[in-house]
Amino acid sequence: MSSGCVDVNPEASWRSRLHLDCAQALYVHLPFCVRKCAYCDFASWETSIGDPLARQYVRALEERLAEAADAGLMRCCKTAYVGGGTPTMLGASLLGGLVGKLRGACPGLQELTCEANPDSLSDEVLRDLVDAGATRLSIGVQSLVDEELHALGRLHDARAAAERVASAVRSGLDVSADLMCAIPGQTPASWHHTLTATMNLGVGHVSVYPLQIEDGTELARAVGDEDPSWNAPEVQAARMDQARDVLEAAGFARYEVASYALPGKACAHNQAYWTGLPYLGLGTGASSMLTREGYDRLRSLCTKLPDLPDGIARVRLTMTSSRFEFVHALGFDDLSYDIECLDESQAAAEDLMLGMRMTSGIEAGLLEHSRNVLGRERVDDVLADACKRGLAAWRGGRLAPTHDGWLLGNELYGMLWDLVKEGVQGLSL
Repeated sequence: MSSGCVDVNPEASWRSRLHLDCAQALYVHLPFCVRKCAYCDFASWETSIGDPLARQYVRALEERLAEAADAGLMRCCKTAYVGGGTPTMLGASLLGGLVGKLRGACPGLQELTCEANPDSLSDEVLRDLVDAGATRLSIGVQSLVDEELHALGRLHDARAAAERVASAVRSGLDVSADLMCAIPGQTPASWHHTLTATMNLGVGHVSVYPLQIEDGTELARAVGDEDPSWNAPEVQAARMDQARDVLEAAGFARYEVASYALPGKACAHNQAYWTGLPYLGLGTGASSMLTREGYDRLRSLCTKLPDLPDGIARVRLTMTSSRFEFVHALGFDDLSYDIECLDESQAAAEDLMLGMRMTSGIEAGLLEHSRNVLGRERVDDVLADACKRGLAAWRGGRLAPTHDGWLLGNELYGMLWDLVKEGVQGLSL
C-alpha cells in the first residue's frame, strides 16, 4: 500500500492520489440545531440546548475518531472540518473538547475549521476553540439585512451577526463568512450592502451561494408551485456577478465557483474536495470518498462492508445510521452506509468535473490520465467543444472554466460526465 502522505495542494501530482490508503481530509458532522432554517434540507434536527443526546453523540464521535486513528485511516489528514447542524450550540467545553480530541487523532492537521452560527458563537466558545487548536471559523451570516434574515428563518439579526464576526476576527482565527443570494426581499442595493459590510468586518474569506429551494423544506412549502422571481436563474447569475465584482475590487480572488479569499486565506479543506483527495466523513449523514485501498482500511473497522468487485477505483459512502443509532453503536460494525462505486472511467470523468469548479482548472497530470482512460481523441474533442462554446479556455497549459463556464456549470459538467464509456454504470452496494 502507498504511504499516503501528500500535501493538500492542488498543484501536487494528481497521479499520486490514485491509490492513497488513508484520508487526506476529515469531515465531522454534528446534526443539532436550535431551530431549522426555512431553506435547510441538511441532516439536522431541532434540539434543545443541553439535550443529553448531544453529549452522548459527541462521546460516540470521539470513540469513532479514536478507532479510525488506530486503524491508520487519518494518519495523513491535513485538514478537518466540523460541520452541522450548528456545532457552536454545543457550548464551549463540549465543542472545545471534541476539537481537542480531533487534534489528537490527526496530529498532522494544518487546518481545522469549525462552522458557527452568530446566535451561539459566544466569547467563551471562541476562547475554547482557539485553546483546543481550531484555526478557522466558517460563520453562517447569510445576510446583513434583518428582513432578509427573517425570511430565511435565521435566529440572529444583522447587528448580532456583525458583532460576532468582528469578535471572531479579533480572536485570531481565520474567519470565513457564508453569504446567500437570490433570497426573498433581496435587491442589488441590499446585496451590495451585505457584501461590503461583511468585508469591512475583516474576514479573509467569503463563500457566496445562490439559494436553492429544496423539496420538503418550509420555504418550498411556502412558495408551492410558484417559481419566485427573486430566485430566477437570471437573478442568481446577476447576484453572483455582482458578488464577483465587489469582492474582486476589494482584493478577494475567486478560487472556486462559490469561494473568494484574500491572499493566503483560501480554504485548504475546500480544495481537498475539488482536487480528488480522499476524505473521511464521521457522523450521521456524513459522506466519505475513499480509494479502493482506503476502503479496505475502513473494512478493517466495519467488517460488514462488502468486498468490492474488480475494476472499482473509488468508493463514495454516506453514513445512514440515525443520530440515535450512532449514539448507541459500539463500533463501526454497528454503523450503516449507502455505498456507490466508480470504476476508473467514472473516477476520471468525475475528477475532470471537479477540476472545472476551480479557477486553476484541470492540471496536466489529470488531463493525461483522462486521455489514457477515456480515450485521447474523445477527451480532446470534448475539451475542444467546451472551448468553442466559450465554457472553458486554455491558460498556461491548464484548461480552466470561463465566466460562462461558471454560470453554465451544469452544461459544462454534463459534457465531461458524458465522456464515461458507454455501458458503464455506477454500482451501489
